[in-house]
Amino acid sequence: MSPAPVPSVGVRIRQARLERGLGLRALAREVGVSASLVSQIETGKSQPSVSTLYAITTALGISVESLFEGRETAAAVGSATVVHALAAFAADPGRRIGPLVTPGEREVLELDSGVVWERLGHVPGTDVDFLLVTYRPGGSSSGAGGLMRHAGTEYGYLTSGELVLTLGFDEQVLRPGDAVSFESTTPHRYRNDGAEPAVGVWFVSSPTVR
Repeated sequence: MSPAPVPSVGVRIRQARLERGLGLRALAREVGVSASLVSQIETGKSQPSVSTLYAITTALGISVESLFEGRETAAAVGSATVVHALAAFAADPGRRIGPLVTPGEREVLELDSGVVWERLGHVPGTDVDFLLVTYRPGGSSSGAGGLMRHAGTEYGYLTSGELVLTLGFDEQVLRPGDAVSFESTTPHRYRNDGAEPAVGVWFVSSPTVR
């Protein structure tokens, strides 16, 4: 069974923006991107990079983890693009997140610039990203090549491929078996310069977002 794709992150982003009374241009100014890009992300015509995703969720005061939870969003927004994986997931009580998540039950976020996040599990009431992360060849956490920073503490373990981590003024090459941990407020970027996917398990613990 294939992992279950998560409905467009744009649906949840749009809902959070409207709940806060923010216009497209106001959110775009806070994030430092164009209003047209925010619009394209919200309508599912474009996917954000990892860095843009963290910037948007920080500006909206929501957690990245909440983007996986689209059950209420499908009913509230009514977008046709939402009526698939998570709607079926919620309707089937035999399939749920945790404590055991099989490969076919993982929810997947396809991000821009060659990055894929698969949700490995979630404990209700916590804001923790527990992810299997894949950086495809040429993939990067920032499409524009800039460094990102966000709230939380980050732990990663690379299982295959190679991944270049820029952390502050330092650059490290992660190889299978290597692990990293740092405060996510430190400017950082991941990129895959190799010819094969870089895959690892990542755990990002963030303060509770209100």
